[in-house]
Amino acid sequence: MGVNSNRVEHVSCLETTVTISSAEVGVMPPPMQIHKVCLPPKLTTFQKLKHRLTEIFFPDDPLYRCKNQTWFKKLIICLQFFFPIFQWGSEYNVSLLKSDVIAGLTIASLAIPQGISYAKLANLPPIVGLYSSFVPPLIYSILGSSRHLAVGPVSIASLVMGSMLSEAVSPTEDQILYLRLAFTATFFAGLFQASLGLLRLGFIIDFLSKATLVGFMAGAAVIVSLQQLKGLLGIAHFTSKMQIIPVVSSVISTRDEWSWQTIVMGFGFLFFLLTARHISNRNPKLFWVSAAAPLTSVILSTLIVFLLKSKVHGIPIIGHLPKGLNPPSLNMLYLSGPHLAVAIKTGIVTGILSLTEGIAVGRTFAALKNYQVDGNKEMMAIGVMNIAGTCSSCYVTTGSFSRSAVSYNAGAQTAVSNIVMASAVLVTLLFLMPLFYYTPNVILAAIIITAVIGLIDYQAALKLWKVDKLDFMACFCSFFGVLFISVPLGLAIAVAVSVFKILLHVTRPNTLILGNIRGTQIYQNLSRYREASRIPSFLILAVESPIYFANSTYLQERILRWVREEEEWVKENNESALKCVILDMTAVTAIDTSGIDTLYEIKKMLEKRSIKLVLANPVGSVTEKLDQSEITESFGPHGIYLSVGEAVAHTSSLWRAQP
Repeated sequence: MGVNSNRVEHVSCLETTVTISSAEVGVMPPPMQIHKVCLPPKLTTFQKLKHRLTEIFFPDDPLYRCKNQTWFKKLIICLQFFFPIFQWGSEYNVSLLKSDVIAGLTIASLAIPQGISYAKLANLPPIVGLYSSFVPPLIYSILGSSRHLAVGPVSIASLVMGSMLSEAVSPTEDQILYLRLAFTATFFAGLFQASLGLLRLGFIIDFLSKATLVGFMAGAAVIVSLQQLKGLLGIAHFTSKMQIIPVVSSVISTRDEWSWQTIVMGFGFLFFLLTARHISNRNPKLFWVSAAAPLTSVILSTLIVFLLKSKVHGIPIIGHLPKGLNPPSLNMLYLSGPHLAVAIKTGIVTGILSLTEGIAVGRTFAALKNYQVDGNKEMMAIGVMNIAGTCSSCYVTTGSFSRSAVSYNAGAQTAVSNIVMASAVLVTLLFLMPLFYYTPNVILAAIIITAVIGLIDYQAALKLWKVDKLDFMACFCSFFGVLFISVPLGLAIAVAVSVFKILLHVTRPNTLILGNIRGTQIYQNLSRYREASRIPSFLILAVESPIYFANSTYLQERILRWVREEEEWVKENNESALKCVILDMTAVTAIDTSGIDTLYEIKKMLEKRSIKLVLANPVGSVTEKLDQSEITESFGPHGIYLSVGEAVAHTSSLWRAQP
């Protein structure tokens, strides 16, 4: 095809149109070739839609291994894709089993006391925490893609569930209804998680930014720790509210209920647990110290209470825990009634939080061992295990950072470590439950405080302040929102701040004035590079975002302001009059009709001031839309160039050629 009037080609074109010597321009190394601007290959509307949807929902091309394979091989690959256990199971051996058994038993020593403790945090019977440490890990070992993720109840999801449900139903006055709502919330959490994985909509959880989670988890850790003062101080009548002011007021107003026996035991074991945690943090090889500390504390405290039961009456104990496997609970789902909306809302919020934590933990340890965790598979696995857990008296579970860290340090090689952990919990459920009768509640409070105190990451907050003030603002709002308003509203405020940050970047994109680094064809920010200098009679601007309806008006105003300021600078410094504005569109990844209209309006306004507008390096999709809108015709044969350097060189040569 021939060259059209505006120098935009419809085919692949690499040949040059004009060659300009350095003598003509003065700022370019010789010789400079001016290239044609090419349109992308022509596609039908269906092909464009297919490509776009593929990029949105299947960026990883999950079935690439099925290409050019027999039907039987494709079946095997699909089984391995949906059930990762078939992928690593074929290579499993005794050496891997030995490592997984050691890791699984080590995790179990931490999972059993944490399961009981986190169930109390969610205002559920302690036995539900153990049930939740048995069935979900078995499901995850079949469907999950992480080798080191240790599954079970976690503090954040437990806290959120407890706080949101207790606002609607009292866990002490109506225990059965509260338990039904907890199972129902778990069902909707699993349904939501599995749906995200099935529909490959994992990008939704990305709205919970790192900054938001840092503040949220720190605020939740403070609230959880203060709530545990009820157990540490032996208080019988304590507020059910989750804000810092009511909690502190309740602690102070119930001083007459404080029990010195409980305080001595609680703070003694808390000091022991924190010391064990500190030892393991200082020396990762001693990971087993912090892993064994909770179970050791449970055993020692239970023995102390049992031996002194005739002398010590002020220390509350867990009491009877039923033996046996998880009872079925499908019939307990609350699917109609006035509290259904609360259960759905709680399920979605806890589902998002547990997904975010589980996937983040899985990817963290996958990066350390140089393998990949599929986010959509993880959503499916976590969702299915929560749905299955709903049918077997479990509440929301996900991958725990503390247990996964122990699993990693203990040498876990595959998800079999979760099966070993579940087996240890099974033995506990069948035979060892009577041993927990005299376990004091105070030790559960100490275990929870030790677990959640690690969620306060002040170094991450300081880094946010140093790097990005808006991220720090989201962190700040999340932290204080959780402390002073409520857990779900604090999270909602932080998400709103993060969304506002996105909107701010979209609606107020960055624009730069560029200068040439002498002796090169490189154009960079004038305020950033001192060696960059203006080109006489040119104003070179860069837009660092797509041009949409949301920012087109702002960009028009900002570009015209740049032009006005440049003209004022020219007058003040007695420089050559401004003749041309070059818009570097390298970073403009997309444009809509509002953006196209804006470019046309800017062009007309500049022409009235005898200033030419030139576009440089538009990407393929932008070039295609400009061509389809026929705006390229208005730019003429010398209005669109492949680079800023070529635009400067060719435009300068055209001026020199004029009489």
